[in-house]
Amino acid sequence: MIRIPQVRVVDEEGAQLGVMPTPKALEMAQERGLDLVEVAPMASPPVVKFLDFGQYKYDLTKREKEAKRKQRSVTFKEVRLSPKIGTGDFETKVHRAIEFLEDGDRIKVTVRFRGRELTHPEIGRNLIARFVERVKDHGVAERTPLLEGKSMHITMASLHKPKSHDAPDRKHAPGVTPEDATAETPAAPEEKTVVAQPAPQAPAVQAAPPEPAVPEPEPAAPKPEPAAPEPEPVQAGE
Repeated sequence: MIRIPQVRVVDEEGAQLGVMPTPKALEMAQERGLDLVEVAPMASPPVVKFLDFGQYKYDLTKREKEAKRKQRSVTFKEVRLSPKIGTGDFETKVHRAIEFLEDGDRIKVTVRFRGRELTHPEIGRNLIARFVERVKDHGVAERTPLLEGKSMHITMASLHKPKSHDAPDRKHAPGVTPEDATAETPAAPEEKTVVAQPAPQAPAVQAAPPEPAVPEPEPAAPKPEPAAPEPEPVQAGE
């Protein structure tokens, strides 16, 4: 909601319509089926434009994403040397520093001393001076070498513009796929998984059909016991 009483109006074609009250500008935008969008809120009076607000937000988001994709922040890289570094290692460090500088990065060249090497700081200064001389076509020293503790270092700024994220790889020609990009990852050794198998079951024995039930004989009725003989009567006087 635009709360400023007066605004400077620009139509959808970019033509200036002048300064007018905000309600009138809003009415004109609605008649055209568009929105009244504030495009310069810090101006006096603020500048508004007849736009499709949804399309405007989409285009604005798209431009921001494109800008982030192309921009590249400058990073700080470090190259470490030692007073007893060999010629081959020194050349390798030089080539690595040139790659950093070609990408637009800043570098920090550090010489680390060990033990009694710290008593000869001039060796570190000469080494840094030789290093700076080798990469002078790609970077420039920002200050003189500084000795801090057991290390001496110097920072160098790149003479090249930072490369965007979508720039082609500097090590390969456009359209050429590097060999290491398609290298197959060695397969992991196959692990044998032991799965418990169920114990073999004995073949089922078919049960014999049950024999027909034989009815049990009924128990015989108990025989009546013989009655005890009655005693003979005894006659008196005998």
